[in-house]
Amino acid sequence: MNLLFVCSRNQWRSPTAEAIYKNHPFHQVRSAGTKPSARVRVTAKLIDWADLILVMEKRHAQRLNQQFPQEMASKDCDVLDIPDDYGFMDPELMEMLEIAIEPYLNE
Repeated sequence: MNLLFVCSRNQWRSPTAEAIYKNHPFHQVRSAGTKPSARVRVTAKLIDWADLILVMEKRHAQRLNQQFPQEMASKDCDVLDIPDDYGFMDPELMEMLEIAIEPYLNE
């Protein structure tokens, strides 16, 4: 399964999730951001690639639906509810992500 992790600027949360799961034996992962200033910006091509999109906050799902209504119409997109309070690879962030993402890896 192809998992796309999305936050605002693709600097802390979604890259951390990508780093945690980059070597997963059964899933391919990528990360992107919704803002114009994002390190890697979400594109229609990335959305098409993804089997499941996991966003950090509800507003990220709203932005994706506004910017890519056609591509998002047929996509599974879930909100992880991870606040923007952590730096890249922060141990607390990593633990929160692992707890939030683990159920999706077993589907």
